[in-house]
Amino acid sequence: MAALYGQFHSTNYLNSQNVKRRSKSFISCSVQPTQSNIKVVINGAAKEIGREAILAVTKARGMEVAGAVDTYHVGEDIGQVCGLEEPLEIPIINDLTMVLGSISQSKAIGVVVDFTDPSTVYDNVKQATAFGMKSVVYVPRMKLDTVAALSAFCEKASMGVLVAPTLSIGSILLQQAAISASFHYSNVEIVESKDDASDLPSANANQIANNLSNLGQIYNRQDSSTDVLARGQVVGDGIRVHSLVLPGLPSSTTVHFSGPGEVYSIKHDITDVQCLMPGLLLAIRKVVRLKNLVYGLEKFL
Repeated sequence: MAALYGQFHSTNYLNSQNVKRRSKSFISCSVQPTQSNIKVVINGAAKEIGREAILAVTKARGMEVAGAVDTYHVGEDIGQVCGLEEPLEIPIINDLTMVLGSISQSKAIGVVVDFTDPSTVYDNVKQATAFGMKSVVYVPRMKLDTVAALSAFCEKASMGVLVAPTLSIGSILLQQAAISASFHYSNVEIVESKDDASDLPSANANQIANNLSNLGQIYNRQDSSTDVLARGQVVGDGIRVHSLVLPGLPSSTTVHFSGPGEVYSIKHDITDVQCLMPGLLLAIRKVVRLKNLVYGLEKFL
């Protein structure tokens, strides 16, 4: 066993009259510069998801709301629109360029969260890039052609963008589990429920079906040729999707697999838009380090 020995040397000063010894100690300290918060702009701030994002960013560490853009409630304080007790002193503005210009002058790290529309995403990302800001895009039904165009633009500009088909971590986990199960089962159907009939099958159901396709397997071979409408819509490689719509139903997705003598089902329910906020905060924190486009939040889970 080894023994360690240490010695402490102090500088002694002798007083010839009192023969007193005094020790002089040297203390050094370094102050680390504090990292400024990420400045977050919510584009689509007056929407339900936008208002929830404002609340989530306000409570989160290391980031702050720096701007709110929308065509509704223009001029109103976004904090009051979101129901906060005290205003945030940030008015809703319908001009993204104006908001980006004011933030870029501060030289802070900025992220634009885009909840707008597929037709405006490309121009919004170009504007954010022009002001040196990264983007998180959550716009369901965005076409893959737009994603490809954005990817090429980001590659050329060396600018980070995260395009998230879903921000729900539970939904991503369901998709990952479904991909694992698809290698063991040849029969699969998706059943979803919603409270409105817009966008059917949903973007989530389409994404699951597309993820399960192109894996070298054709599903439901015994039932692949039927045209009975009650059997659901065929998406991808023979995957049938059934959409149940009733007012008041929670958003739910179930993937059913079957094999000889067994049925394996995976289900995910969404009861509130709050479920998207942990994924959104994760996306904001990750996109600031990107220099290209990344498609899918699952890359960071």
